[in-house]
Amino acid sequence: MTEFSILGDNTQWHMDFERRLRASYTAAGLGVCAAERMLEDVRADIGDWTVAEITDAGTQVGYVAVAVTDDNGTLAGRIGDLRVNAPHGQGHEQAARDWAEEWCAERGARRLDIRLTEPAGELFGGYYVRGQVRTRRVSSPPEPIDGVTARPMKQAEYPEWLASEKLAYVGDIVRAGALSPEEAVRKSDRDFAKLIPEGLATPDNTFLVLEAAGEQIGTGWLKHGSFRGSPTATRCTSRRSTAAKGTGGPLWRLANRQRSQPATRR
Repeated sequence: MTEFSILGDNTQWHMDFERRLRASYTAAGLGVCAAERMLEDVRADIGDWTVAEITDAGTQVGYVAVAVTDDNGTLAGRIGDLRVNAPHGQGHEQAARDWAEEWCAERGARRLDIRLTEPAGELFGGYYVRGQVRTRRVSSPPEPIDGVTARPMKQAEYPEWLASEKLAYVGDIVRAGALSPEEAVRKSDRDFAKLIPEGLATPDNTFLVLEAAGEQIGTGWLKHGSFRGSPTATRCTSRRSTAAKGTGGPLWRLANRQRSQPATRR
């Protein structure tokens, strides 16, 4: 029978949790400094987590960490960690997920979030994907793409691009069930104001228009220096026109090529 006991001293769990996170970050291609920056962000939240030991007939088989916090006026639960030692099977993982959901619901959470750094099979198959962060190590610029070019976005093109990106962001949030449409709009406005407060002139950001045969096929937004120790680490978003069907691969290759160039600081 799976049982749960809240830990008074979570030092052992904390050390194991950081070890596993660091291993997942480095396996994804992050450098030592970048992985440490990611860990710093996680450490800032850990103090608010409640950690429970998972046991079976008195034997410790894993841990589950949970929290409930205010997210833009909405109480949101979070499973910060759910780890069951491999030999003990999926049944304990399902019991831990159910326990975490009940724990958060009892404290008024209207939704439950989970951030995955390792494969979880079908354990969270019923959860919507709210966002993804993907990394790839790039040692040299990709080869040029025939027929696809990139140019700096013009000021006249920026308002339409911004409106489109904000609308798409709102749609992603609402589809994930994270916030109501009204709350999502407010979050979108706040987040974009924080990320690019000076628009096209925001330092360490590059805004591109991608073209083929004289026609716009997409846009790229590169954010340089996202991770400490990675001077040109980049986040990129692109929107493709109907005529650009099948060009997703070239768009990302071109974005990677632009990413390999030094950032222009304004």
